[in-house]
Amino acid sequence: MAMAEAAGTPSRVTLHLGHLPSKKDFKASWRGPRTPTRIDPNNPPWPAFRGYHEYSFAHATMQSRLPTILGKAIEDATRTLNEQSSEDLVIDLVRCIERMEVLMADLSGNAKLRPIVDDNEADVALWNKEIAKYFQGKDFMNAPWLFAEAYKYRRLHECFSVSKYWKDYDVFYRQKCDTFSRSAEAVFELSTRFAEPFKVFQNGSQTEKYEAERLMFLELAQVCLWGNSTDLSLLINMTEEQIKALQSTGGQHLAATEKNILGNHLNQLWDTVKDLREKTGGRIDFVLDNAGFELYCDCVYADFLIQSGLARQVHFHGKRFPWFVSDVTRKDWEWLLNSMVYGQLFSKATDVEVESLRRLGRRWKEYEKNGQWVYEQHPFFCSGYTFWDMNKESPDLFLHLSRSDLVIFKGDLNHRKLTYDCAAPASTPFEVAIGPMANAAGAPKVASLRTIKSDVVVGLGENGDEIAEKLDETEPGWKISGKYAVVLLSEGRPGEKVRFA
Repeated sequence: MAMAEAAGTPSRVTLHLGHLPSKKDFKASWRGPRTPTRIDPNNPPWPAFRGYHEYSFAHATMQSRLPTILGKAIEDATRTLNEQSSEDLVIDLVRCIERMEVLMADLSGNAKLRPIVDDNEADVALWNKEIAKYFQGKDFMNAPWLFAEAYKYRRLHECFSVSKYWKDYDVFYRQKCDTFSRSAEAVFELSTRFAEPFKVFQNGSQTEKYEAERLMFLELAQVCLWGNSTDLSLLINMTEEQIKALQSTGGQHLAATEKNILGNHLNQLWDTVKDLREKTGGRIDFVLDNAGFELYCDCVYADFLIQSGLARQVHFHGKRFPWFVSDVTRKDWEWLLNSMVYGQLFSKATDVEVESLRRLGRRWKEYEKNGQWVYEQHPFFCSGYTFWDMNKESPDLFLHLSRSDLVIFKGDLNHRKLTYDCAAPASTPFEVAIGPMANAAGAPKVASLRTIKSDVVVGLGENGDEIAEKLDETEPGWKISGKYAVVLLSEGRPGEKVRFA
């Protein structure tokens, strides 16, 4: 071998194919998912989106968005550092910032994905099992985008969780609070309508009351859906006018935006909750997305469900630590309710507006006190696994959700985790796209309320592929603009007994 190299023999053979026909771009036809035995976190049911795919939003996220978000997180921690006086706190936070800078170097330099340090969090074993089994030698750009992005946020948490004094520090907290405080117009649009228990059903015939209730449900479902527009990870430099436009909750605005719900199961969702009430009501779960205004909209919706008797109890599922910039943590939940009752966020608000917000907040706190509202957080929601793996990797959570009469997953990230975040055709039925969350024994009824902000799009019906192709031609950025949405429902298999190996 050494003699060959010395003689100038090339170490590998390169063929020059200049006389062959030129390469052609073929449209891939993914007619069905991979067989179950071929599905794992590195091989989702359809081809994964990966950071090196320059045509995808995954590339823009891994190359630009995540470093920008991490840079702002370092700025936030540095601002907090400059406010400290205790040497112990200062030194401890300096070390947190140094770990963040190492993460920035790894992210920018496309380093390999190392195991998570044991920081006594309940999800360490889940993470390191997945990394060892499926992502040995993978880096940020060639691992599936969903996993790589979640891994980055878990590493960010690790920067603080191994510290002495800053374990629970939220580098996104200021942004989340500030965005809600800049949402006054939309906040008071809802609080002045719902501060007092509504009286819509007291006049008119039974048919008229029923129709009024149905229309209110559909309108509030849209408020809950479009509240997702203010996602800080995407709109991190919003102006106040942009926020107002995104958060408009007027009836005319909602009527105009309903045509942008490309997969629309709103009427089926109404039938589901109506049937639930006829069985004396039940439990509805929200797997939450963004804090601030979106959480506020979720709570307005949940308040209506309780008051109307469509649900007897609502469970809210948040994240155990800061996640994907604006996801809800317990701190965000408590801040929202307490700032509504006691805070002074809105300096230009009228006395009537302030009082409406306080009354709304007091009622919500009463729901929580008497057990009608329950806030929860489970480690699996901050793991690298998709919801396809919930029944295998977190059977306790799957069993808990199987006891719900309807589980509403909010927002883009939860939709990505439901659908394995892969290149399924737009015509793929929602129940097929979410796999075990629809077809495993005990799977609950599942609804996804999602403003479309990433590449995966399913559930658009038999003509879904044509709809998507037309939008690709006329609005090239439609999958990430937040202009379009889906409301999709799976009937699940709630009547079947859950069995775990």
